[in-house]
This record gives sequence, structure tokens and C-alpha cells, in this order.
Amino acid sequence: MQHCAYPRCSVLVSSPMQRCLQTSAILFPEQKIHIQDAFRECDFGDFEGKNYAALNGDPLYQAWIDSGGTMPFPNGESPDDFRLRCCNGFRQTVSEYADADSIALVVHGGTIMAILSQFSLPHRDYFGWMTDNAHGWLCAFDGTNLTNPEKL
Repeated sequence: MQHCAYPRCSVLVSSPMQRCLQTSAILFPEQKIHIQDAFRECDFGDFEGKNYAALNGDPLYQAWIDSGGTMPFPNGESPDDFRLRCCNGFRQTVSEYADADSIALVVHGGTIMAILSQFSLPHRDYFGWMTDNAHGWLCAFDGTNLTNPEKL
């Protein structure tokens, strides 16, 4: 198993979800964790905690698949609302910690994908930023864009 080396940061920001808080404490044990609620995982509604096998044959799941994954999750969040929430949280975070030398975000894969698809140069679409568990991206931020993304 390949291990990642995470650079030190002056500010650590995490999703409020337990798995991100625990990961933050493991990766940055001496660092104070700042919570950004907007970085929480997507609300999958009725699909929460279920995989393809559990959802196979469910007409609501089939409708969601047929939409290309664009319609809201039943009793959950729409993909567009999720992406907008994540990007607004990113804007708020970089504004709040604008004087920091570096900011580390410990967040979910979909949150990473939403932020990078909106702010990265070179640009990729949402699914172009899929990231393995326990991995991430090191980027420079020029005040507008995340540049030179390097996979960790």
C-alpha cells in the first residue's frame, strides 16, 4: 500500500462528519481543526448507505440512473445544490483564512471533485477529479483559481 505524505499547514479545515474529523486528527495531530459545515458529504436521501446491489430494481434508483445522475436524490440533495454548497464553502474558507500561509482541507471525494471542477486550472469536469480514499491534491491558490494540482 502506498502512503501519502501530507505537507504541514497553517490552517486545517474539515468536514463536520466524524470520518473527516478522525482523519484530520490522525494526519495533523497537533493542529486545531476548524469545521466548515458546507464541506459535509452530499445528502443521498433514501439512497444513503446503500450500494448498487441494494438499490438494483428500485424504480427511484433507476430514474436517477436514467437522468445521468442529475436529478436530486429522493428525499436528499440535488447534485447541483451539493456542488454549489461546496464551492460556496470553499469561497468562505479562503476568505476567512486569507492571511494563512497554507490551508489543508480534509473533506469527502465529492467535495474535492466539486471544488476542483469549479476552481482548478487546468480545468476538468467533475468526474475528472475522482480521488482515491486517503489521497488528495496539493494546489496553489492565486485568489481566484487553484493551480498546478499535484496528486498526493
